[in-house]
Amino acid sequence: MIVPPAFARHWVSEGEHEWVAGLPAQAAAAMRRWDLTADGEPLHGWCAVVLPVRAADGTPAMLKITRPHPEAEHEALALSTWDGDGAVRLLAAEPWELLLERLDPAHSLDDEPLPVALGVITSLLRRLDRPAPPRLRALRDVAARWVRELPEGDAPAELVEQAVAYCAELGPRAGDRLVNEDLHFENVLRGEREPWLVIDPKPLAGDPEFGLIALLWNRWEESSVPDRLAAVVDAAGLDHDLARRWAFVRAVENWSDPDSEDPATLTAPAIARALA
Repeated sequence: MIVPPAFARHWVSEGEHEWVAGLPAQAAAAMRRWDLTADGEPLHGWCAVVLPVRAADGTPAMLKITRPHPEAEHEALALSTWDGDGAVRLLAAEPWELLLERLDPAHSLDDEPLPVALGVITSLLRRLDRPAPPRLRALRDVAARWVRELPEGDAPAELVEQAVAYCAELGPRAGDRLVNEDLHFENVLRGEREPWLVIDPKPLAGDPEFGLIALLWNRWEESSVPDRLAAVVDAAGLDHDLARRWAFVRAVENWSDPDSEDPATLTAPAIARALA
């Protein structure tokens, strides 16, 4: 496997360089383990490379190798919990290596008109809602950490103060649902088994409303922030005030380098101010 140069450029520290340099050997070991053959050029997102492969019986699949980070630690657990119901099917897993059913990487909900995309994704939100399995990160723990860490961020002091107050209030009473905090339009791909399936979950146990901000910072210029959030909340049957407050907190938490290419960072100031 040749690591895509655009992916390698994201990782600049010494440890990150070592991880990128080891990706071809890691992929080769995974392919031997699961008796796979390469079936195309590798793709990539922000934190993972994905190699089209075929199993020994010719079944098309995708081999995903993820840079270790806490948000993705339990991706396999979430996918096995959903068991293909509205999400990509997990075929096999090792730490930070997943073998997945193959979807169409060239056709995501990002290609669909916004009303269509929102209708599909809110329907999937309802289908994927279920009790969180054991061992997931807990929103109550994330909120407690942010009470300490948000004051060290880049957002204006008055917005940070409000976000910290929300974390202190909402964190201890957070729910225990299986939440995907990275569900956005590019993470829903066209499939054969179902028309649309979710990929790349970042799971935690908490309030479903905590995961909605990804639907604001992607394609955010196509509608106002309050209107978009209200439409999603209504369609998904969620709590308006809880959704507004958690989205505000996450926007403040993502407020950082204005030169970043990450849409979560680029749109954070506008989203935070719109929901303050």
